[in-house]
Amino acid sequence: MSWLITGAGGMLAADVLDRTALTGEPVHALGRAELDVRDRRAVRDHMAAHRPKVVVNCAAWTAVDDAEAKEDQALAVNGTAVRWLAEACDLAGARLVHMSTDYVFDGTSAEPYLEDAPTAPLNAYGRTKLAGERAALEHGHYVVRSAWLYGTHGADNFVRTMIRMAGERPYLDVVDDQRGQPTWTADLADYLVRLVQSDLPPGVYHGTSAGETTWHGFAREIFTLLGEDPARVRPVPTSAHPRPAMRPANSVLAHTRWDPIRHWHTALRAAWPALARPAETHDHGTIGVTPHVRP
Repeated sequence: MSWLITGAGGMLAADVLDRTALTGEPVHALGRAELDVRDRRAVRDHMAAHRPKVVVNCAAWTAVDDAEAKEDQALAVNGTAVRWLAEACDLAGARLVHMSTDYVFDGTSAEPYLEDAPTAPLNAYGRTKLAGERAALEHGHYVVRSAWLYGTHGADNFVRTMIRMAGERPYLDVVDDQRGQPTWTADLADYLVRLVQSDLPPGVYHGTSAGETTWHGFAREIFTLLGEDPARVRPVPTSAHPRPAMRPANSVLAHTRWDPIRHWHTALRAAWPALARPAETHDHGTIGVTPHVRP
């Protein structure tokens, strides 16, 4: 089975590449310079020439706030390009695994969101990601929603940001009224490979860690692992950090169609030795991830 990973410059794609390499199967990871997924003909030509059996789509517009003013540009990557990939996969007889996000929900539920819960994005980014979901599902492929990602590839993500700021400021004010599931990209990469290798049918799956916390709770845990006083992290409401795009208050995803990834506490401790080192870089480049960036 041969693999194609799009969006190769990103944090998740790098871990998917590492994980698929362990299978011993051929794998290619392509960035925008090698394959612009917005180009329908280029996508079809590449698929026809190389005929991978699995395509993991990690290519995405992830600048949540910028999407408010540039929704058409975000839609070209997050929505329309997914349709081109799905069509090309159909012609090549390949399976598409498309990455999506908790931002397809409005965050008003008191309970974790089921895979088939009604979607209602609060912002332009969520609307464009929902368009991509629909394109993949209409063609009978896989959609995996994830959230609150952090990893060792790339120079910036929430964990590394907290590590850096712990050495720069006496106190940090971190949002405490948004709930979610911190998810290590290495764990998510393993989840994706196992999903492809399983006999589970196409559809929507939730690839997030077990458990839940707030950004404030996540930050306190990071400070604890640093050996710093977690009381230096002070809780504040979302209104204290206004952003152009609204954020869902509840990003917790249920796992009724397949098992969740291990608990976020356990994963963070497993990832910690690598996270505490300087960020890894790769020849194909990296992208920065902020606390509000989604897959």
